[in-house]
Amino acid sequence: MSGIAITTPFAPLALLAGLLLLFGKIWPSRPGLIATIGCTILYYLQWRISQTIPWGSGARALCWPLICLFVEVAALFDGAILLAILARPRDRSAEADRGEARLRRAWDENAASLPPVDVFIATYNEPREVLEKTILGCLSLEWPDARVWVLDDGRRPWVRDLCVAKGAGYVNRPDNKGAKAGNINHGLTVTQAPFVAVFDADFVPRRDFLLRTMGFFDEERIGIVQVPHSFYNHDPMQTNLGLQQTMPDDQRFFFEAIMPGRDGWDAAFCCGSNSVTRRTLFESIGGGLPEGSITEDMLLTMASLRQGYVTRYLNEPLAFGLAPESTAAFFVQRQRWAQGAIQILYLKQGPLGPGLKLRHRLLFLPSAWITQGLQSVFMVLTPILFMLFNLAPMTGIDLQSVIHYVLPLIVAMMSGITLLAPGRYYPLAAQILSMFQTFRILPVALQTLFKPKGLVFKVTPKGSDAGGSPWESTILCGALLLIGVSFAGLMINASADRHIVSQMGLMPMVALWTMLNMFMLLLVAMMCLEKPRVRGEERFALRQGVTLLGSDGQMIRSDRGDISISGLGLEMDEPTDLRVGDRVEMVVPDVGLLRGFVRRAGRRIGVEFDFHSEEVRDRLIISLFTGSIEVNAHRPSASAAALAVVRRLWAADLSIAQGVPRLPDAAPVQEKLSAQTRIIAPSGLSDRLRGPLDWQEAPLSATA
Repeated sequence: MSGIAITTPFAPLALLAGLLLLFGKIWPSRPGLIATIGCTILYYLQWRISQTIPWGSGARALCWPLICLFVEVAALFDGAILLAILARPRDRSAEADRGEARLRRAWDENAASLPPVDVFIATYNEPREVLEKTILGCLSLEWPDARVWVLDDGRRPWVRDLCVAKGAGYVNRPDNKGAKAGNINHGLTVTQAPFVAVFDADFVPRRDFLLRTMGFFDEERIGIVQVPHSFYNHDPMQTNLGLQQTMPDDQRFFFEAIMPGRDGWDAAFCCGSNSVTRRTLFESIGGGLPEGSITEDMLLTMASLRQGYVTRYLNEPLAFGLAPESTAAFFVQRQRWAQGAIQILYLKQGPLGPGLKLRHRLLFLPSAWITQGLQSVFMVLTPILFMLFNLAPMTGIDLQSVIHYVLPLIVAMMSGITLLAPGRYYPLAAQILSMFQTFRILPVALQTLFKPKGLVFKVTPKGSDAGGSPWESTILCGALLLIGVSFAGLMINASADRHIVSQMGLMPMVALWTMLNMFMLLLVAMMCLEKPRVRGEERFALRQGVTLLGSDGQMIRSDRGDISISGLGLEMDEPTDLRVGDRVEMVVPDVGLLRGFVRRAGRRIGVEFDFHSEEVRDRLIISLFTGSIEVNAHRPSASAAALAVVRRLWAADLSIAQGVPRLPDAAPVQEKLSAQTRIIAPSGLSDRLRGPLDWQEAPLSATA
């Protein structure tokens, strides 16, 4: 090897391990971890630039190594921004506690002293089973004057009727100009409360959402308060790889590590749902959300920064919604995010426009959508091109230099970020997801980079509309092709007579690299096989005991089991006398009397609800969705999550969902209201739903 002579190749790796152990476990220090990772990056780059590029060679010899170097440097630039973000996390829960205490005291003394809040539910084509949960959740908010408005851009008669029946206000407009941003802006023109909470049609707020967030507005410079997007179902990666009980959803790293870090730099941003905004902020930037991008939420934050307002982030799960329920829905959502993020580069209100501080320009750069994709592409293609065409990404490299320079960088980035975001960042799962996304998102991001105009806002399909193909054929075929080509490269170069690679001393490292890629591509292929969603409604663990009464007077009580809108499952120590088809009654805390039919007997009793009134069903929805939800609450270690991923190959379920409908090419024709503005004022949640149960109206009996 030319250049620096290496006498102790393991020394940097040993030093790095010691520093990570010191600053990560023995003497926890976030600055120490970041300094360690930063020094490792600089040490690697000085070697990479000075020793591995054939600077004295011609353009042909320089081309491929320089392309690879450019991708690495771009990825490390985004990595440096990530480290800066993780350097200053903020926990605002103590502030929220103090704010809630002040608000409750003010409410007790004089409810009229608390400002009115308009609560917007923006909807376009979501089905009833999704929308009604959000309407009831918003109507249940603990606040003396919360005015719930459903902004229906689909102009659907049944939505209007649902709003009237439940007590929510209803607003529609004659056109769909500006998509979601235009819908919210129209809602702002017909309402007047000084604060506006916004929820997507699938996000159900906890009852204390406003009490936990409104206290931050005591500080005049706070323009927006944002809380995480939490989910009561599992995303496609969890479902298709069977990791529901071993890993949280893929957005926990963003919402529980990145966003608190951005908050430390006053660079948290509105995420489109689960936020509260001052109306004066809207007025200061022209009267509403900017409509120049399909990611109007991020643009709103940058516009507010220019007016001196700050977005505050409260890292508490105060609203729960639906994660994408199929790979098709997943890519509709992520492609929209990527397109919108790249699109804002070209807008005056974007990160390159006037009026922003340098740190905000850097933190709002959307380059990660491209660099992460390129990193995944080059991670897979580089060893393939080396084995099949003898194209080396760098020169003057051997096993010692890999151990001395390359391995410390990999360990520093993966282990360091894991220590900075424990229980939120899972390196192996992150690499697999990035590889999976790259097939579909990188082309869209690159296309938007060169053609940013004319993008169409696509709503993420939810509920019964979220079906897709039983498999993601494009990614599946691509992953299998890359596995085949990688295997061919290994086989060709395994022969002393037919090998293509001139530097055979590098083949053991390249073979290890290639096998790791093949392993991840196999898991990517498994993610492409859509697993069936066997239940129409999500089930939640029982929080309190349930009493069940059979038609013969048999009384059963259990606090073990689960419950959904459609039914109840109870775990019993011993089999009961109940039989399939028996009619039973149940007393569920906070809900009241429910009736149903036994669908499963034995130690596991399954009951299908038979609602005797809409009010009882509404009570159940409010009870299930407006309290604490424990789905996706587990936070395993990075090693435990990696082990769970590896085990999936040994226990792979290669079956696919049967009968999953494809997304229709065109939305089915539905009855629409005429193209004009309609405003129906909210009447509020029925006192029977908001107040305590009147047990005299729901007697426990043994009647069939």
